[in-house]
Amino acid sequence: MTLTLDHLAVSAAVLGEGVAWVEAALGVTMAAGGQHARMGTHNRLLSLGDLYLEVIAVDPAAPAPAGPRWFDLDRFAGPPRLTNWVARCDDLDAELAAGPDGLGDPMAFQRGDYRWRMAVPGDGRLPFDGAHPALIQWEGDLHPARLLPDAGVRLTALELRHPDAAALHGALSGRLRDPRVTFVTGPLALQSEFVTPSGVRRLG
Repeated sequence: MTLTLDHLAVSAAVLGEGVAWVEAALGVTMAAGGQHARMGTHNRLLSLGDLYLEVIAVDPAAPAPAGPRWFDLDRFAGPPRLTNWVARCDDLDAELAAGPDGLGDPMAFQRGDYRWRMAVPGDGRLPFDGAHPALIQWEGDLHPARLLPDAGVRLTALELRHPDAAALHGALSGRLRDPRVTFVTGPLALQSEFVTPSGVRRLG
């Protein structure tokens, strides 16, 4: 079983605020996204070449979902920030069996032609205080990273800070192999670095 870095999630209280923050930080324009009816959220997207970045927020025009929203968005407050990362797998059920408790139950989603299964925790919050990646399995060959316009932004580093970084790293050892991802002991934080047309930029 292997995990592949799929995308990064910037959470925002208001979608437009998150988009403005990312665009100012990276110096590029984000592409359109869409709505997630089952979660009551909406997003905007940015290609990173082999993966992508999304800004995600509660959709005020959508009905509230039956359960907690993904990425712990029901409890999100404060300015936009990088809150989550998502890892892609070929067998979601097997990965859930091998991973730590609390990764969630697989749920089916669809947005336009995109179809995927994703594990959503029962309380909305992923293990290791949200620092563990959410797990996704795309169905079919369609993937946002292949269809989004290329803005010339590439991820060069993703640093995961957690008080028990060794345990977090151990939970993924042998399954996630990506030299851009590092684990550092410290207060909870996600920090990312990018090469952009305007030079090196960072989000955290």
